[in-house]
Amino acid sequence: MPSSRASAGLLMYRQRGQALEVLLAHPGGPFFKNKDDGHWTIPKGEIESEEEFLSTAIREFREEIGIDIDPSAKLIDLGSIRQKGGKVVSAWAVEGDWPAGHHLRSNVFKMEWPPKSGKFQEFPEIDRAEFFPIESAKLKIKAAQIPFLDRLEAALA
Repeated sequence: MPSSRASAGLLMYRQRGQALEVLLAHPGGPFFKNKDDGHWTIPKGEIESEEEFLSTAIREFREEIGIDIDPSAKLIDLGSIRQKGGKVVSAWAVEGDWPAGHHLRSNVFKMEWPPKSGKFQEFPEIDRAEFFPIESAKLKIKAAQIPFLDRLEAALA
């Protein structure tokens, strides 16, 4: 059974001419409001009890981005990394694009805000998502997740 210290996610990519671009998500909520470089992430989430890692990745992509992945899509296993806090993240890459007219539809979380106010507010898990050229993505993404980008480049080479 997976531990609560495990997450799984999908890294969507597309080719624009010779340029490889990847879809990254910016975490929502007040702590990330003014943070940019080094804070973006692949869309991912915690693995629920008895859930397969790949199923989690696909579910979380749908919940955080609002896009369903074609079950017959070719997936590239990008392996796992360990983030600074100890959480292990497993990822797969899938070729795709932002559907015309699609608007980000992320699920929300509740937290006490402002701290110690006794007031709870809802915030989107993801407040922005966009495609970045691979070199820009390496500046935007959490440092621990850069190996996913490197592994994708190697798999497509």
